[in-house]
Amino acid sequence: MTDRYRFRNVARMEWIKLRTLRSVRWTLLFALAGMIGIGIAAGFNTRNPRGDVTNNILAGGALGSVLFAVLGVLVMTSEYSSGTIRATLAAIPKRPLVLAAKAATFGLTALVAGELVTFAGFLAGIAFVHGGVHRPALSQPDVLRAVALSGAYLCLIGLIGLALGTIVRHAAAAITALVALVFVAPLAGLAATPAGQFLPELIYANSLGATASWPSCATSAPEWVEFRHG
Repeated sequence: MTDRYRFRNVARMEWIKLRTLRSVRWTLLFALAGMIGIGIAAGFNTRNPRGDVTNNILAGGALGSVLFAVLGVLVMTSEYSSGTIRATLAAIPKRPLVLAAKAATFGLTALVAGELVTFAGFLAGIAFVHGGVHRPALSQPDVLRAVALSGAYLCLIGLIGLALGTIVRHAAAAITALVALVFVAPLAGLAATPAGQFLPELIYANSLGATASWPSCATSAPEWVEFRHG
């Protein structure tokens, strides 16, 4: 009887489960509000005309990456905590099929949501850039690529969270492992090397300086990070 379930059938079931999770709606709304708020603050506080305005405005991705990663964990571990995974596997014993459908469904949702919150944060941020600073535009290929790939990165980090949730099966333990493996370990090992400048987490952390107002920080900030001096 279970042979009648094809990928599209399982994916439809996974979509029903995904869109009924309250954590999905609230996390995505929080990500949207957070990235818009940080984008506005970064755009308003970027004063140097030679600075990388696009990079500063996209600083909200630091918050977004954490939220999407945690959401990926919760999408998987919620099934184990609620016990619905037993009903799912009873109906569809093929675990690889269930996992593939869940990854595809969540991945597509995370990609669309990631692009939405990233573009929203960018557009909100450039609206508050001061007249003396050049405003980046999506018509510029480099700017469009930076914004689009930032949204894709949120999808990727969400899928990593989903994978860890599948392996660990416990929300708290999976989130701890996620923070250690994805955020702490790369920064600790590569931050001091030339490769550190390409780490998304380090770029986001540097860009968050655009919202700071402490003059003492300016001496240690990378040249692409702008600070508003009081």
